[in-house]
Amino acid sequence: MALSAPDLSTRPIGVFDSGIGGLTVARAVSRVLPHERLVYFGDTAHLPYGDKSTAAIQAYSVKICDLLLKQHCKVILIACNSASAAAYELVREYVGSKARVLNVIDPIVAHVGATYANRTVGLIGTKQTVNSNVYRKKIDDLDVGVELHSLATPLLAPMIEEGFFNNTISDNIIRTYLTNPLLENIEALVLACTHYPLIKKQIADFYQGKVDVLDASDVVAEHVRHYLKENHLAAKAGSTSPVHHFYVSDFTSSFEQSTRIFFDQEVQLEHYPLWE
Repeated sequence: MALSAPDLSTRPIGVFDSGIGGLTVARAVSRVLPHERLVYFGDTAHLPYGDKSTAAIQAYSVKICDLLLKQHCKVILIACNSASAAAYELVREYVGSKARVLNVIDPIVAHVGATYANRTVGLIGTKQTVNSNVYRKKIDDLDVGVELHSLATPLLAPMIEEGFFNNTISDNIIRTYLTNPLLENIEALVLACTHYPLIKKQIADFYQGKVDVLDASDVVAEHVRHYLKENHLAAKAGSTSPVHHFYVSDFTSSFEQSTRIFFDQEVQLEHYPLWE
């Protein structure tokens, strides 16, 4: 039997991603909702999701949701564009009434529709996200005249995972992608991967203020805040800061160091393999 909203408000928010990219979303959520406790899962054993099949991403997502449900999460946020594209509907059906399920795509689509009607917008993301055409379908359904130009940028997520950003290597890769003819004459660029906020400044520097660079993590965090408030699920202010929990399916010390960069603070990781 589903719990009532008042019972759910004290429970944590579950967040998952293929690796540490989703920590940019978790960080934004924790800033906007400082009283909410987070349970984060990074599926580092299977990253990146961007070049995985839809069936594989769905299988990983369901296994991760099992853990997040065991942690009594009131909301599960799929903080990964590839998983949002491939597994959102399946996860909603699988979770049922045990938790609410949110994705990172719908808030961005709504923001683009409200802000860039009758304008040209670019989008960069993984192969899975771009090839799914989920953004194009949802934006076209809004029928507000947004012309979307999407480009798969498969080198960016692994580059960021390896710590190659804010240097000449990443500058060259970013420039190569952004000079693609597909992205000519755009007025805004959607960063449709939760890794990309870490290279937002480099992308913004490339455009020199001529193109709006849309950081999905901030938009998604605001969406989560409004959702919790509208559904009476928001945690009450406490006397102490909530203690977040972070799980990974494959642990390395270098990965733990990278989480500090993504979450912008010290993070203690717990190893939780999806398959024994």
